[in-house]
Amino acid sequence: MSKTIITINRECGSGGRDIAHRMGELLGLKVYDKAILEAICEKYHLDQQEILRIKGQKLNLWDDISQFYRQFGAVGDSYQSEGKKLTSRELFYAEAQIIRNLASQESCIVVGRTGFHIFKDDPDALHIFLIADRDLRIKKVAEREGLDEKAAAKYIDETDDARETFTKYFAGVSRYDARNYDLVINVSRFTSEEVAAFLAENIRKKLDK
Repeated sequence: MSKTIITINRECGSGGRDIAHRMGELLGLKVYDKAILEAICEKYHLDQQEILRIKGQKLNLWDDISQFYRQFGAVGDSYQSEGKKLTSRELFYAEAQIIRNLASQESCIVVGRTGFHIFKDDPDALHIFLIADRDLRIKKVAEREGLDEKAAAKYIDETDDARETFTKYFAGVSRYDARNYDLVINVSRFTSEEVAAFLAENIRKKLDK
């Protein structure tokens, strides 16, 4: 399989993060999501200025980050650092530069973080948006978070609103605009395993051409 970058944006409760990680297993790709990227930034004390300073100079940093990724994945989805707290703008640009550097060296899957915008001009990038019926999303979030349906609906609305605000602020477009993506899928009638298998199979076929 040739080198590529897959970006996945999703509605809250659609199972997008799980689908992305299952795809990563099927395709043999690392998956970078919010938790991992924030942990990397905190561990290495990377703000926007530091990222720009080391860009193209300390190549061994990316080997260190790759090693940290493996360790992070082994211990779970949380990481605490005593480093300074980054501003949202510093964090976004730090994450974006980390993603670009990592993707320049190996294929990967990027979940959220306006990945479709960061790689909008990259011919090696494939952009996917996952949606699902609201009732299904409410049920899934209620089970996952231990909430009643009313609270789950509020959780979904607040999360999707926050993601839309983030996308509009940093990318200048709506994440619901289908023109941002190569593929938009309603996953309501399929399991996460089925969606991941479908995407992995067809992406592999496309890349093997």
